[in-house]
Amino acid sequence: MADPYRKSSFRDTFESLVVTVILAIFGTTFVVQAFKIPTGSMEKTLLIGDHLLVNKFEYGYPHGPLARFLPYRRIHRDDIVVFKFPGRADDAQEPGEHFVKRVIGLPGDHVRVVHREVFVNGKAVPEPFVRNSFPNEVRPGDDFPPVTWDDMQGATATWGAEFQNDVKDGQLVVPANDYFVMGDNREESWDSRFWGFVPRNLISGRPLIIYWSYETPPDQYEQNSWSDRLKQFGSLFIHFFTRTRWNRTLKLVH
Repeated sequence: MADPYRKSSFRDTFESLVVTVILAIFGTTFVVQAFKIPTGSMEKTLLIGDHLLVNKFEYGYPHGPLARFLPYRRIHRDDIVVFKFPGRADDAQEPGEHFVKRVIGLPGDHVRVVHREVFVNGKAVPEPFVRNSFPNEVRPGDDFPPVTWDDMQGATATWGAEFQNDVKDGQLVVPANDYFVMGDNREESWDSRFWGFVPRNLISGRPLIIYWSYETPPDQYEQNSWSDRLKQFGSLFIHFFTRTRWNRTLKLVH
């Protein structure tokens, strides 16, 4: 006699698929997310074409009655963070797009950049991770806060009008619940010097590991047409083994 409680193979498969989809959605929403580095603003720490797994749980926004019981980690200076671009009315960049930068100033910190040397709370900060692409040129952001806003080519007008409200004794004071971030490749990074602070609730995670790295042209992120993507796929198919940076595979990010 057939067992009336025995599930059909179709039902087993369907339920397994549903559970898998639910777990995948939960994981990408709350725990981990894949992220690709499109520009060179974080070189040499992160290269164009690095594919990361981002830990979204570690920096979960600590609010609500259960916050103190969950293993959230506080954001520290020098942490690399992934966040949604704040966006302002005059920004060419779309608000909500994900950026990756390094935290330089925490809430309450006094930040100043003098001839590319970063000072936090009056003390010079050692930064062995910094790359200077143009060591012999004077570039926007080499000194911050600037003497005049004309020195900040590429900065947004909104930030130019606002930042003076947070300047005290020639130093930028980071407001509560905000963070000041910069790229490691300083002269190639469009960061807090040019558009302002990152609110805490827009920080979504911390890069954990490079799971794959592929040699990628610097301008590929601007090539979004179907023909461009077809060419990229063809190149990947042909050059996968020769252009994969195998020495960066499974490299921890710090």
